[in-house]
Amino acid sequence: MTTQYHNPVLLQSALEGLNIKPKGTYVDVTFGGGGHSRAIINQLDTEGRLFGFDQDQDAISNKIEDDRFELIAANFGHLIQYLKFHRVNSVDGILADFGVSSHQFDTSERGFSIRSEGRLDMRMNQSQDLDAYAVINLYEEEQLATIFSAYGELRNAKALARAIVVARTDKKIVTTLDLIAIVKSLVPQRIENKILAQLFQAIRIEVNAELEVLQSFLLQAIEVLKPGGRLVCISYHSLEDRLVKRFFQTGNFEGEVKKDFYGNPIVSVKKIGKLTVPTEEEIRSNGRARSAKLRVAEKI
Repeated sequence: MTTQYHNPVLLQSALEGLNIKPKGTYVDVTFGGGGHSRAIINQLDTEGRLFGFDQDQDAISNKIEDDRFELIAANFGHLIQYLKFHRVNSVDGILADFGVSSHQFDTSERGFSIRSEGRLDMRMNQSQDLDAYAVINLYEEEQLATIFSAYGELRNAKALARAIVVARTDKKIVTTLDLIAIVKSLVPQRIENKILAQLFQAIRIEVNAELEVLQSFLLQAIEVLKPGGRLVCISYHSLEDRLVKRFFQTGNFEGEVKKDFYGNPIVSVKKIGKLTVPTEEEIRSNGRARSAKLRVAEKI
């Protein structure tokens, strides 16, 4: 593996956040190109163990050949199920980097990028049925508008949905450039890339049920962590980061601290340190790190 597949973001901060014990058991739930995983393994001794999760078949080919490592070809929303299958009931640390990998963006046929033509796909798991083509061509106008507003935070969500529904009455919308051509007149040129990126983000989140999976993962992660175990999350947009921030602060997704009968806070985690963002130097060397936000929590 080389970092051409995916240049690991905030690598040193992630390692520090995990507070790695050489004999510990760790999980990298977004294995990708294996950059973070290799760095974790380098800090483990012969008794340490690392499990990697990734549902993308392209990532599976990057498997690390090391007796301490096990790669699980599954979505991290099934964290506990697969760890139990491997007879693991608790772990010392979990790392999650929620970004789309450089490889996925750069492989045009995967349909993630606004910069190249590819079939409307956007599936993280290439074996699932729902893809971006189905969302764009089969969803009702109201559904599309809701997705664009909720997941893309687009102010003109209704107008974008209407343009798509009107266009597809003539012919199917097949490629990324087909879609861009349809909505381009509704996008101010000075912020074109930003708006298109938000539109593609919204479709991708819907295709992969990303926010539902994220919430399920966070609940499972805290359940499987040992007391004192660390959870490190790297987010790339406000919807992800908001969920992680609230969960780390309150132990739930509503952002309100719940209390027991005696008025004591009911919390299972405590946040560690402050929000970490990439340095200017890292952004220069890896532009896709620009929006990354790293947060750390510890199980109480």
